[in-house]
Amino acid sequence: MGREQNLPIKYYVSILTIWSKMAANKNKNQSSLALHKVIMVGSGGVGKSALTLQFMYDEFVEDYEPTKADSYRKKVVLDGEEVQIDILDTAGQEDYAAIRDNYFRSGEGFLCVFSITEQESFTATVEFREQILRVKAEEDKIPLLLVGNKSDLEDRRQVSVEEARSKAEEWGVQYVETSAKTRANVDKVFFDLMREVRAKKMSENKDKNGKKSSRNKKSLRERCCIL
Repeated sequence: MGREQNLPIKYYVSILTIWSKMAANKNKNQSSLALHKVIMVGSGGVGKSALTLQFMYDEFVEDYEPTKADSYRKKVVLDGEEVQIDILDTAGQEDYAAIRDNYFRSGEGFLCVFSITEQESFTATVEFREQILRVKAEEDKIPLLLVGNKSDLEDRRQVSVEEARSKAEEWGVQYVETSAKTRANVDKVFFDLMREVRAKKMSENKDKNGKKSSRNKKSLRERCCIL
């Protein structure tokens, strides 16, 4: 995987605009489907695009060299329910902090990816997670998986399973090793993340409905007192 080149800010703004329009312009047949927004984050060259393209099209694109963020949408069946997944595959070396923040703000779940063959990419996941936590500071729990990609290159491993699992336990998240080349655990990380996103939405909706019900009961009591 090649390193991403820096592009003018207009390219990143364009991607955000396109993604917003995609979410807003769902056709009638799709309007009833749940939509889960996933962000791929991690250093350049760790295989974020390869994982995304493998999940989307069942293809391994070894020489793909993204120069900007790309957005994808796919209908899948999650535990018997047809849903949609939006995937924003971010470039790993954006220089624009504000654009990065907008990416993270728009996401509902995150795959934080590093390469098991590159210690530096593993170290960088700490900064990516801190950025996500800062942008999502008002949210209690953020759906996130730590993903060690390129598990097919075991002979070049620099990050041990134990080290990665320890970091995931520290963060309170799941750690999964994947291979975009062999497709090992590719579906797993996307579907597991969607389950976490769905669970969070259900919990939030339950809380909102509970608060609404409580307000309605209080209002009814007040009206009864007046009568």
